[in-house]
Amino acid sequence: MPKVRLAMAQTNPTVGDISGNLAQTIAAIDQALANGANLVVFGEMNLAGYPIEDLAARHSFVRAASNSVDALANHLQADKYSDLCVVVGYPALAESTNGWSIAHNAASVIIGGVVSGRYAKHHLPNYSVFDEFRNFVPGNEPLSFQFRGLTFSTLICEDIWQAGETVAHLKESQADVALVLNGSPFEVSKTDTRLKLVQDLALKQGCAVAYVNLVGGQDDLVFDGNSFFVNESGEVVARAAQFKEDIAFVDIESPALCSSPSTITNNSDDLSEIWGALVLGLRDYVNKNGFKSVVLGLSGGIDSAVCAALAADAIGAENVYGVSMPSKYSSDHSKGDAADLAERLGCHYRTEAIEGMVHAFENQLELGGLASENLQARMRGVILMALSNSEGHLTLTTGNKTELAVGYSTIYGDSVGGFAPLKDVEKTLVWKLASWRNAQAVDLGNTPPIPENSISKPPSAELRPDQVDQDSLPEYDVLDSLLDAYVERRLGRDQVIAGGFDPATVDRIIGLVDRAEWKRRQGAIGPKITGMAFGRDRRLPITNKFR
Repeated sequence: MPKVRLAMAQTNPTVGDISGNLAQTIAAIDQALANGANLVVFGEMNLAGYPIEDLAARHSFVRAASNSVDALANHLQADKYSDLCVVVGYPALAESTNGWSIAHNAASVIIGGVVSGRYAKHHLPNYSVFDEFRNFVPGNEPLSFQFRGLTFSTLICEDIWQAGETVAHLKESQADVALVLNGSPFEVSKTDTRLKLVQDLALKQGCAVAYVNLVGGQDDLVFDGNSFFVNESGEVVARAAQFKEDIAFVDIESPALCSSPSTITNNSDDLSEIWGALVLGLRDYVNKNGFKSVVLGLSGGIDSAVCAALAADAIGAENVYGVSMPSKYSSDHSKGDAADLAERLGCHYRTEAIEGMVHAFENQLELGGLASENLQARMRGVILMALSNSEGHLTLTTGNKTELAVGYSTIYGDSVGGFAPLKDVEKTLVWKLASWRNAQAVDLGNTPPIPENSISKPPSAELRPDQVDQDSLPEYDVLDSLLDAYVERRLGRDQVIAGGFDPATVDRIIGLVDRAEWKRRQGAIGPKITGMAFGRDRRLPITNKFR
């Protein structure tokens, strides 16, 4: 038997469901114990859910979450847990320098049913998750404890970004293993960044490191799990699954001598990871908010097709309700592609023509031109929300990040809805995801869910005769490259132009982006997959004259 069998318990808590999170924690402990573990470590704030935002300022909530630690300790006093050590995360009230009690990000060590130590490291922000160097409080040393002849130090999340402070504290404690509790949201390519940070910590300190992350969707964040363990040489010994609850086990004799009975899960490619993040984010938003089904407009275009496929993967096609809402400008191929998609997915499908409704409004209000075009989109929004109200579905809005960036949508029309699966997915990536999902289906011997015509045809809102998106916008490969420079990389106008873009095009697109902030503020939330998601990472003043 090894000195310690560590279980990295990757759970999916729900913010505020303290009793449910406690039950989930106990179930994971029992599973770990059944597999021979004697040390179980959970992710950041697993007893409260994360992030808690303004709940950090509600002392009744923080106390209830803190009390769940005592409830857990009482449960662990049963004989079968007598030789078990558990490390959990939660918010705790602590005195600040000005005498006020404020919420801190905390971890407790429970051994044999007794809370033997608490680490209250960081003041909890009530606006977002921790960023790299935010809210670090120097001078509060990580919690170290002895267990079965080894020294463990408990760190929380962004401690590992503070290499100098963290390494100094770990050296003082002479830790054999650092236990890092995390609530780290998914971003494309973030896995490599995390691994390098942890490997650097292990090499500098000469200790093994367990990086235990949450999994699951919380509003617009997706925690991808992907917990892992490295030995003192930085070699990956164990890795938990991505995008699902899991427990990975590590047998530890020393910082150098570590092995795992668990199979290391290989990293997927970017498209597979993105699809997994979008599916998990949508599934948990639906389930954690008490919905049973979703409704969305099916136009025959690529965006609605990908959204419907994501929804079918997330909650089952039988819970997806697609609505075709043709106007007098809708092409036969668009109506046919929408029906084809529904048949391929096996989702519900109905047709609600909008021409009569539009005609009534146009006549009464004497509308024409752009007002009439926007009216068509708004009629569709009214239909979807009416079905949502009458049948209890969550309405999905199908717009993508490129459209959101330049305001290419109708407020209260095609932007209507409670969740936007493609909010952080640019148009060119939507096409890539569609092709990837179809290829995956072929590999599994299944019918590709997305009609090829939806992928290959020129995109169009079909609000006037022969309309295509490129009547109003540059080609999407050019537009997305320009937006990457201006939005994602935050380059200024002259820097963007220096990258080879036409000055007139740059000026027009930058103007569209800046003027569309008011629309973005009113839009639905959606899964964050990049480091510059609208609404969370990038917010501009709506009233803003700087150009």
